[in-house]
Amino acid sequence: MFGWFDRKHLGWLARFMKRVPVFPIPGSGRFLRQPLFAGDFCEIIISSLLNKTTGTYNITGLERIDYIDLIRAVKRATGAVARIQRVPYSLFKALLKVNALMDKNPTFTVGQLEALVTPDVFEVIDWPGIFGVSATPLQQALDTTFRDPMYSQVTLDF
Repeated sequence: MFGWFDRKHLGWLARFMKRVPVFPIPGSGRFLRQPLFAGDFCEIIISSLLNKTTGTYNITGLERIDYIDLIRAVKRATGAVARIQRVPYSLFKALLKVNALMDKNPTFTVGQLEALVTPDVFEVIDWPGIFGVSATPLQQALDTTFRDPMYSQVTLDF
C-alpha cells in the first residue's frame, strides 16, 4: 500500500531515488507487485461504513506490475533524475551483506531482498463493483502521492 505520508515502501524508495545518481535494481527486476493506493482503500472503508457492509474481503491493487516498471513509474511521478540500473542478483546480495557488516541498522537487508524477489500473487476481487468506488489508475495514484503540492513533501518521523 502506498500514498501520502508513506515513510516506508514506495515513499522511502522515492526519497532514495531523489538522493542518488543511480537507483539499483536487483537482477532483472521482473518481480510482480500489486500496489494498492491508500486513497482507494480509504474509499472502500468509507463505503463499508456508509453501507454497513460486513464480511471479509481481500483488497489488493488491481494492476499487476513488475518491480522495475513500478520503479520507472515512481521515477516519472517524482521527476527524479537517478539512472535505473540493473545489478546482478548475486552482486546485489553480496553488497547488502557487506553493508550489514558496516551498518548495524541497514535500510535494506538480505531478508528484504529475498522477500522482494519471492513471487507474491494475491487474489484480485472486483472491489470497485462490491464497494461502489472507482479504482485510481496506478500512474495517477503515484502522481497524486508524489506531486500533491500540500502533502507530497510531508515525511512523518517515528
